[in-house]
Amino acid sequence: MTVKIAVAGSKGRMGQLIIEEIRRFEDLELVAGFDLLGVGAPLGGGVTVSDASDMADVLRKSRAQVLIDFTTPVATVENVGVAADLGVNLVVGTTGFSEDQKKEMARVIEGRVAAVISPNFSIGVNLFWKLIEVAARSLAGYDIEVIEAHHRNKMDAPSGTAAEAVRVLARATGRDEIVYGREGQGLRGDEIGVHAVRAGDIVGDHTVLFAGPGERLEIKHQAHSRQAFASGAVRAARWVTSVPSGVYSMDDVLGKK
Repeated sequence: MTVKIAVAGSKGRMGQLIIEEIRRFEDLELVAGFDLLGVGAPLGGGVTVSDASDMADVLRKSRAQVLIDFTTPVATVENVGVAADLGVNLVVGTTGFSEDQKKEMARVIEGRVAAVISPNFSIGVNLFWKLIEVAARSLAGYDIEVIEAHHRNKMDAPSGTAAEAVRVLARATGRDEIVYGREGQGLRGDEIGVHAVRAGDIVGDHTVLFAGPGERLEIKHQAHSRQAFASGAVRAARWVTSVPSGVYSMDDVLGKK
C-alpha cells in the first residue's frame, strides 16, 4: 500500500532532502508540497509548490495521509491544526517550540491523528540520548557540560537536540539547575552547563562531557549531512500511518520503548 505524503517547507534545505528520500521508495508518494516561496514551482511527478494558506484544500484534494513539517514554530503549530482537522497524520521536526506551543499541538492531535514529534530524527542522535542517560546514572557526582554547534543561521539556541539531552540528564541525575553559558567570577555548582556555538555551515555537533576526579568522558554525535535527518523523518512517516492516534517520539519509531 502506497503512503501519500505532503511536505511543508518543501523548498527549504530539509524539505528538498525529504522529497528526494521519499522518491527512493516505491511504497511512498509525494502528493503535495507547501512553502511561502516558489509557489507553482515543480517538485516533480506532477506536484507543484502550493501556498501554505491553501493547505487545507490541497491536503483534502491530494488525499495526503501524512504531513511532514520542518518549518518554524508558529507555522508548524498552525499546520498541525489544519492537518489534524482533516485526519492527516504528522511528522514534525521543527524545533524551538515554547511550552504553550507544545501543549497546543498535543491538544489538537490527541484522539484525532498520530504524530511523531522529535527535535532530531537521526538514528544516531536517538542512540546518543540513550548513551548519555546510562553514563549519567553511572557517573554520580561528575560535572556535566552540554556543548552544541550549528550553522550561523540557526535561530534557536540551545538546539532542540541539546535541550532534549539536558532533559535526559536532569531526569537521570535529579539535578534541576541549568546554567546557560558562563561569565564573570564564581565557583561551579552542581549544575548542568549548556553552551551553544553558531558558526559557518556546521550541520550539527553535540557533545556531553562528564568530568570527575582525574578523568573525563565525552560522548559525541556529529551530523555530516542533513540526509540523516531526512531518512529518519521519512521512516517515521511510513510508521505513523500504522499506529493509533497520539503523540509519539522517534524512540517509538525505532522500537526502543
